[in-house]
Formats: sequence, C-alpha cells, structure tokens
Amino acid sequence: MDNASATAEIIYPAITVTSFDYATKEQRCINFIIDNLVMRFTLAYATGIWFTYIIRSAFPAFADLLFAEDSILALLVATYMISRVNYAIYYSLSEKYFNGYTLGKLITRTRAIRQDGDELTWKNAIHRSFSRFLPFEFLSGFSNKPWHDSWTGTTVIKAGNRE
Repeated sequence: MDNASATAEIIYPAITVTSFDYATKEQRCINFIIDNLVMRFTLAYATGIWFTYIIRSAFPAFADLLFAEDSILALLVATYMISRVNYAIYYSLSEKYFNGYTLGKLITRTRAIRQDGDELTWKNAIHRSFSRFLPFEFLSGFSNKPWHDSWTGTTVIKAGNRE
C-alpha cells in the first residue's frame, strides 16, 4: 500500500487549487465609471495640454489646421487618439504598479489578477489596456467575462478574498 501511494504522488503531484470570489458586474461597472471619470477630468487635461504643446511646437501648420474652427473632424480624431493614449497609460501603469488596482478597483475593493492567481505582468497589463481600444468592448462587460479578461487570461476578483 505504501508503495502504491508513493507512485500515485509521483504521477499526480499535489496541486494547490486557488479559488476566487469574482467581482460582480455591478462592481465592474462602478470601476469603469470611476476610472473613466478620473481619466476625463485629470489625465485628459494633462495629455491634452502636452499634445497641444508638442503639435504647436513641432508642426505649427498642422496645428493651425487641427485647431481651426471649421476643422471639427480633425479635432475629434485628435481627441479620440488622446483618449486611447490615456487608456494605455492609465490602465497599464495602474494595474501593473499598483498590483492590479486602479482607483475604481481600490474604491470597490476589487483587483485584476491573472487566471492562475499570480500578479499581472507588464504583458498582461498592456494587453488588457489595448484590448479596451475596440469601439464596443465595454459592452462585453454585460457578459460573464469581458473581452479584455478572456483575451488576456486575466480576471477581476474581490480583494482580500484569495484563499
């Protein structure tokens, strides 16, 4: 019997199973709202000023075209591009440097982790950020697993409930 159990341990080594208490859709929605408000009222101003300074300094003729009163389409494209940069900066830096937290996740006591339970890597954080660039990606939040989680092998859990 001892010999059989020793063989079983070699063939089937002990596996630590980690279970999580996953964040609810409501928590994730609140995260989205808070994080977007932070980006719109803080980061958007900073990157907008930075973008304007760079464009005016490096490309004055283009800046005149971009900021002309009759050039609303160019301004909308520039605004969209700035918002994409903000997403990449905010989510990538926050989720990596603050161990899966953003301000929204901190308030709702949730955090992003990898499916295997480990902390996010730079690759995970950047992939999560860039997968949010798709125009209707936010609508996937109404499903059980948003695209930016399923495509990157990550998930959002309730913080402090890791076993």
